[in-house]
Amino acid sequence: DISFIGTVLEHAAAVHGVVVPIDQIRLARIALHRLGLIAKSAERDRRPTEDELARIIATAEGNRRQVIPLGRIIKFAVATAMRQDEICRVTLEDFNQEQSTLMIRQRKHPRQKLTNDQVIPLVSDAGFDAAELIIAQQRQSGRTSGFIFPYDGRSVGAAFRRVCRDLAIQDLHFHDLRHEAISRLFEADWDIPQVAAVSGHRDWKMLQRYTHLRPSFIASRAGTANRLT
Repeated sequence: DISFIGTVLEHAAAVHGVVVPIDQIRLARIALHRLGLIAKSAERDRRPTEDELARIIATAEGNRRQVIPLGRIIKFAVATAMRQDEICRVTLEDFNQEQSTLMIRQRKHPRQKLTNDQVIPLVSDAGFDAAELIIAQQRQSGRTSGFIFPYDGRSVGAAFRRVCRDLAIQDLHFHDLRHEAISRLFEADWDIPQVAAVSGHRDWKMLQRYTHLRPSFIASRAGTANRLT
């Protein structure tokens, strides 16, 4: 709130010529930081365990009353590192089966507000075959055009939370599947440019926030290196 107020006052001065002293805003921010009342939000490092992910997918696929193919969408999220709203926006026209690629239109970028279309490779190294999931969804729907997953992103998120609640899985968000996907690609020995070509990040600093390698994976790699030496 303090930052927002400061931004409004700075905009008023720069754009409208309404000069309002903002020293008190600056001092308030310093005081609140020192009192520990405001701070940067903690970065999430939550990844689903193999068991959690398997149970979520099995429960979603076993629910005959659910219209949304939640199990397939979850697999697709892990396979592509795509965001919830991106999954619900991509179309069959953007899917190139021959080249195994997918165009994501107007992809979110933290520093770029204009259209940011990106073609990503569809791979299976994260544990699920993204292209096969699209083909299966197309076969089931019987459509040859339009949205691949024609559902409201908020409804997908609500369905995911409902399954987690029913399974008593705590503190897991749909967006955490993006962290899972990126981490799996690194665990599959992808390098930074390759992972960025899927995730859409522009540099390692941005990508690092989404990378959370499992301690067991690091330990296994260290053990392999020791055996080789």
